[in-house]
Amino acid sequence: MVRAKTLPMFFAGNGYAVSGYDAVSYFRTSGPVIGQKRFSLMWKGAEWRFDSLVNLDRFERNPRAFAPQYGGYCAYAMAKGELLSSDPKAWKIIDGRLYLTHSAKVEKVWAKNVGRYIRQADQHWPAVLYQG
Repeated sequence: MVRAKTLPMFFAGNGYAVSGYDAVSYFRTSGPVIGQKRFSLMWKGAEWRFDSLVNLDRFERNPRAFAPQYGGYCAYAMAKGELLSSDPKAWKIIDGRLYLTHSAKVEKVWAKNVGRYIRQADQHWPAVLYQG
């Protein structure tokens, strides 16, 4: 029998999706910033925080455009079929999509062959959540 793991669809470091960072802010020139409690919403079982009402509205209108790939779990680990936490400061936007990795060190390894790692990770996501 296959059972779902107890891990959520979105990694929630510190109790918040993207560890409390504003997912929309990654797509701005200035880069990621911490969200505020007053600008938050629940989506897919996680609380998402934003630094402004404008960003909250943008996310609410099209959350899949801003949510990190692979539920915000480490993109490099996902390429290996594993779930690993991510660091919101270790990130890249590739083809308009946000990818997070476990650390700056892991990000450097992942960046050496992004295309291959994304293809591999795509094969594991979201099935990796249901491995028991």
